[in-house]
Amino acid sequence: MKKVNEMMIPLSHDGKIPLYLQIYEHIKREIIDGKISCEEKLPSTRFLSAHLQVSRSTVELAYEQLVSEGYIEARPYRGYFICDVSDLFDLGEREKEEITVEKKQKTIEREIKVDFSPTAVDLEHFAINAWRKVSKNLLYEESASLFQEGEGIGEYALRQEITRYLYQSRGVSCEPDQVIVGAGNEYLLMLLPQILGSNKRVAMESPTYMQACETFLNLGYQVRAVEMDMQGIQIEPLIQEDTDIVYVMPSHQFPMGTVMPLKRRMELLKWAALKEERYIVEDDHDSEFRYKGKPIPSLQGSDKNEKVIYLGTFSKSIAPSVRVSYLVLPKKLMEIYRKKCAFYASTVPKVQQMTICAFMREGHFERHLNKMRSIYRKKRDFFLEELKKRKWVKKICGGNAGMHILIEVQSHFSDEELEKLAEGIGVRIYPLSKYYIDGNGMEESPKILLGYGGLKEKEIERGLKELDKIMLFF
Repeated sequence: MKKVNEMMIPLSHDGKIPLYLQIYEHIKREIIDGKISCEEKLPSTRFLSAHLQVSRSTVELAYEQLVSEGYIEARPYRGYFICDVSDLFDLGEREKEEITVEKKQKTIEREIKVDFSPTAVDLEHFAINAWRKVSKNLLYEESASLFQEGEGIGEYALRQEITRYLYQSRGVSCEPDQVIVGAGNEYLLMLLPQILGSNKRVAMESPTYMQACETFLNLGYQVRAVEMDMQGIQIEPLIQEDTDIVYVMPSHQFPMGTVMPLKRRMELLKWAALKEERYIVEDDHDSEFRYKGKPIPSLQGSDKNEKVIYLGTFSKSIAPSVRVSYLVLPKKLMEIYRKKCAFYASTVPKVQQMTICAFMREGHFERHLNKMRSIYRKKRDFFLEELKKRKWVKKICGGNAGMHILIEVQSHFSDEELEKLAEGIGVRIYPLSKYYIDGNGMEESPKILLGYGGLKEKEIERGLKELDKIMLFF
């Protein structure tokens, strides 16, 4: 077994390419060209950092990237050794320097240590015993009826529980016959062309929830990005472009965390009331989790002209795998739905619907929400305290609700470059720029989304310490 005693690595200190990337690229090239053989030992991080006159963290970062991509391996108490890369490259074609995207992605996914997903939820504290009890009782008491064909728009008992819950917690005014239960938000949005008609112009806040945007585009709708201000979507562009539908998240905008104040809500409702065919889609996806101040009432509850289509889900309040959402239609639109779509079968199994129904009716849902609010609030408080300790955190936004925080970062890199750097050390972060429609978001300073819902405090702490490695040096 040979040891690479010294490495002459030409480094540029002009700041254009991070030092760790220069070290990484040089060693990778040496391995690809066969200048460093399989099983050779690399210099220790301490030795190489002293030899190159760079920080040890810089060398460690380069080595960690090489480990994550399979070029080298770390052996406990022995050091770093060159791997056999013959299966990764065709050595007869030296131009093929990169692993295939598919292989590289799988390598990265295996190495992710902390994922700050803004959509992940805490499943460790799910009320599994209550859910199990409800399911068992339901199967025992109503086993035969559960497997009969149900109502196309959803079981009446569940729609009744949803109606009660929405009125008490969100101020939504509706009847059970205005509620449609479906398998996920995307399915329910796909019903809109059959109710409202095709070739509609949809205005969306930008940045926005991109899955809704892609759904509208797949439906053949024209999607227009409308810039936000501190109060949410701006009204003047809607008037100028003669928009048909506006998609908003007034209680907690994703990803910015903006709460639309009453004045802007009234302006939006007034805009919708000026023309008969105008409607507002209110996505209230994580309204249950608010940690400061009074709960923000729904836009639908203030609508006197039946112009708001309300969209909600159990994916965050119960669990993502439940895949149950609900759409509340104005009465006029519900009549259209029944005429055109009454023959549709429900996309949610009856047994699933009735389990949720019993879970709500017996009070488990409310108790579960109260418990999870407390848990998420504690995580949020811990997360905020940890973020405040870090010099690279320039500004913190949107931390009063939901399960993610938007932060402005002190860095000369873009948010997408930071994403790649973070992946190289096993941490997944989410660039704000990816949530802009058509990718038109230009930020003076990089902004990233960091979710905490699915993480433990130790994981949050670990993830932030890993991010310190790239934020503090670059």
